[in-house]
Amino acid sequence: MARPTVALCGAGASATVHATAAARLGWTTVAVASRTAASAQRLAAHTGGRVVPFESLPAGADIVIVATPPALHAAQAVALLDAGAAVVLDKPLCTTLDDADRIVEAAERHGGRLLYAENLVHAPVVQAFVGAARSVATLQHLEARALQARPTWGGFLTDGWGGGALFDLGAHPLAVVLLAAGRAPIRVTAELRGGPGHPTDEYADVRLDFGGGLSGRVVVSWQAGPEPVWDAQASWAEGVVRAEVLPSPSLERNGEPVGFATASGPYAALDDLGHVGQLAAFDHDRRAGIAPVSSAAFGRQILEITMASYRSAGLGEPVELPFGGDRSLRPLDQWRISPR
Repeated sequence: MARPTVALCGAGASATVHATAAARLGWTTVAVASRTAASAQRLAAHTGGRVVPFESLPAGADIVIVATPPALHAAQAVALLDAGAAVVLDKPLCTTLDDADRIVEAAERHGGRLLYAENLVHAPVVQAFVGAARSVATLQHLEARALQARPTWGGFLTDGWGGGALFDLGAHPLAVVLLAAGRAPIRVTAELRGGPGHPTDEYADVRLDFGGGLSGRVVVSWQAGPEPVWDAQASWAEGVVRAEVLPSPSLERNGEPVGFATASGPYAALDDLGHVGQLAAFDHDRRAGIAPVSSAAFGRQILEITMASYRSAGLGEPVELPFGGDRSLRPLDQWRISPR
């Protein structure tokens, strides 16, 4: 079976991670496109691909990995799907729910040939944690945290990114909680805090009501560090399962260690955090003609919860789900809505 060829739409840190994971699978990168010529040339030299303009993509590649600012995602993903490529679309999915609807429609029209790149879906420790949580019929509470220092690169702290810590970093713990719950929440209540020198949020505390006695909490911060702490917990009357994703994967149930697959070597983190696994699974799914587990619709669901959280923080009150607000607004715009 021939291995797929890859093109990179974007040449920043995220594109480099995806390209390295693809190389681990023996995939060939044939083209790199970026707004910045120096970045494109650097990544092309690293991967062996050639530098091309955006309009040349997919440039003969089977799969295009889109790792550009989220405001560009919808137009690029739809155009690439229409051009015949399968698409790996970096998180966050996009900046508005209107654009999310466009992406989902295009993905469905093209047989589900789009992967929403939430790598933790394929991280072995997260898969083991989710399996343990979903095996408990009386699950009462889920919690996930992503705590790290404020980013010093990219456009994350600008208004143009569309949202801050919850929008970007929070996509990961929200996905973990949603997977472990096995159903969507019915209500969200959120508090956000900003930071000095920029217009975005740096801290978020999100409370999720899933109904039926199950609650959830997601805490996200760019005010921690310097070493990232990503973890999760599932609890019920008789016990608790705890998972650590960063700084090093581990899992325990009622204080006792639980085994799961781990990698070794210089690129172990790519396996342990699911970057390699998600590409391998997507290649299988696209060949089989089936939509991936981490589909465009899953990405939209994460974005919908995110939008509701920003609106809740702006209004100072709970917001019901499914989200009924303005689908043309970005997360930061939802946060800036004045209380009634």
